Amino acid sequence: MLKPILLVEDDKRDLELTLVALERSQLANDVVVVRDGALALDYLLREGQHADRIEGNPAVILLDLKLPKVNGLEVLRVVRSTPALRSIPVVMLTSSQEESDVLKSYELGVNAYVVKPVDFKQFVAAIADLGVFWAVLNEPPPGSTKASRRYE
Repeated sequence: MLKPILLVEDDKRDLELTLVALERSQLANDVVVVRDGALALDYLLREGQHADRIEGNPAVILLDLKLPKVNGLEVLRVVRSTPALRSIPVVMLTSSQEESDVLKSYELGVNAYVVKPVDFKQFVAAIADLGVFWAVLNEPPPGSTKASRRYE
């Protein structure tokens, strides 16, 4: 069974663009969408409305930085401080180019920091590359299930 991609994004336009880009990359992984940091933590920790979700971690977390309720840095902090979540690849996918955001993200253990391109074609290409890399090409730690790609 393929691991899902967890997409944490509150901006409707960016969410739609990201979903289109992931679809165009033809990954077979399901995409789970949550719209704020609190729901992301509920999903990851299997609490609240996600308490009964199937066990297992996503293949990758695509995480916006500026989120309602709990910001992306705090979500990242919890992921990296929770042993069961620590090995999940996290890609900060944000419009922020602020040096302090980039530095703090890497200090907290983000795997990649990607600034959302404004141009649609660039955005689609960037998301497709991210999805393929983290869900297909990246070798996960021993003991975790590797996601595979459906070729058509």
